[in-house]
Amino acid sequence: MRMYDYFDKSAELNAQRTALVDKAKTYTFAELRDNAKRFSLSLAARGIANQETIAIYSPNDAAVLVCLLGLWRANAIWIPVNARNSLDANIQYMKYVRVRWLFYHSSFGEEARKMKAEISSLRHMICLDRAEQGCPSLDEFMREGEGKSEPDYRDAYGNPHDLAGIIGTGGTTGPAKGVRVNNLAFGTFMETSMNAWAAEGDLVCLTTAPMTHAAGPVAAATLAMGAKVVIMPAFDAFGVLENIERHRVTHMFLPPTALYAMLSHPRVRAFDYSSLKVFLLAGSPVSPEKFKQAVEVFGPCMAQSYGQTEVPMIATWLPPKIVAAAAAGDHPERLRSCGQATSAVRVAIMDDDGKLLPAGEVGEIVVRGSLVTEGYFELPEATKEVRLFGWHHTGDVGYRDEGGYFYIVDRKKDMIVTGGFNVFSAEVEAAVMELPQVRECAVIGVPDEKWGEAVTAIVALQPGTELSKPSVIAHCKSRIGSVKAPKDVHFWPEVPRTGAGKFDKKAMRARFWQGTDRNVH
Repeated sequence: MRMYDYFDKSAELNAQRTALVDKAKTYTFAELRDNAKRFSLSLAARGIANQETIAIYSPNDAAVLVCLLGLWRANAIWIPVNARNSLDANIQYMKYVRVRWLFYHSSFGEEARKMKAEISSLRHMICLDRAEQGCPSLDEFMREGEGKSEPDYRDAYGNPHDLAGIIGTGGTTGPAKGVRVNNLAFGTFMETSMNAWAAEGDLVCLTTAPMTHAAGPVAAATLAMGAKVVIMPAFDAFGVLENIERHRVTHMFLPPTALYAMLSHPRVRAFDYSSLKVFLLAGSPVSPEKFKQAVEVFGPCMAQSYGQTEVPMIATWLPPKIVAAAAAGDHPERLRSCGQATSAVRVAIMDDDGKLLPAGEVGEIVVRGSLVTEGYFELPEATKEVRLFGWHHTGDVGYRDEGGYFYIVDRKKDMIVTGGFNVFSAEVEAAVMELPQVRECAVIGVPDEKWGEAVTAIVALQPGTELSKPSVIAHCKSRIGSVKAPKDVHFWPEVPRTGAGKFDKKAMRARFWQGTDRNVH
């Protein structure tokens, strides 16, 4: 089925129940369904074609879910815009996927106008929260469809190969790759997650991670389960702790870095967390020690999943009962695991020659099944590269044990996962190398209590020049955004190289990862 169909079924069953709450508005399922229909009708009134691209550029807000559900009802393609990226990076990506519509929040009004000036494919701009500079508000836009009819793009097979989104990956030296996420992959994500996260009673999902990433589909999945979704505009450790008790939250998704911030808050033990059923960690591996501490604080609700944009979120699943048992001493090693393969995929370990490896041997984690997406938008060679031997290649290195539990130990490529976001070192290196004082630069991830991995630049300067750490960081923030900018800079006389003349990142990492038994956090 299409993403919208899962919500539509739930709305039929839960019409008068509360579906959505944010700081300004509350919607019942019936009201949210009505707004999604009005959104779709207004797209049709403006002549939207089947499978047009619609970008959403906003902080967390109820309007984001209205837009998401409405565009999926219209069989349009979601283009998430990451507010943490630099403006140049977002414009480059939107040009690449040929965005036709932009729904933006007024807090990004200046950026939106620059997008309009530079993106030739962009034809329609709507401001979510108010009318401004010739752009109607979302409320005004949704009145355009009154009395109109909408095309019905459904078919008996659920449009499995139509796209629900083109979701950007982290860029390297070139533009970010757009992952073609079809209805089959997103539908598999929905059904797998709904099965894994099932719980009895009134369900409440707290949404505080960016809805431009996994939190958007997670919210859609919990709506399909009949849950009330409570939206916070951004992550705030104390606000999350307080809201768990206030709203009797049962389900929540956060990256491990957010969990660490919560655990370190001085009032972390001041609230009642007994309502929690599933506290899902995803986006990067979690520290086993923090995982165990989280069970002590939040109870037997902690869980972890593994996936990536190309294999949405839940290729493996480590359920709360297994985490709680491991924290209590039953197979404690499983606190390091990302779980077992879920029902709709095969997950395996492969060597470089395409041979599947037995339990205990280290190789690349590969996946196949209906959760795997269709590949990259207009990048056939890149798609071919990650689909060798009939499997999707994740780029992550790991192993599985005899019980079928998978463990991530390293990354095959120079990708850094910081705060749940993917950062490729080459892009950061290119930004640092723009500074004239820099002779050489290599970027690695180093262990960090807050970020999991901190983007760290190793810099060798031109002879006779000087450069400060803050100036490097400030330059990178302006060029590639705060997420990708280094959190730390080390000035070394030389950047270590291998015998082949390449940067020896393994040796560089070893200086920071001493005393650990894996090369990711």
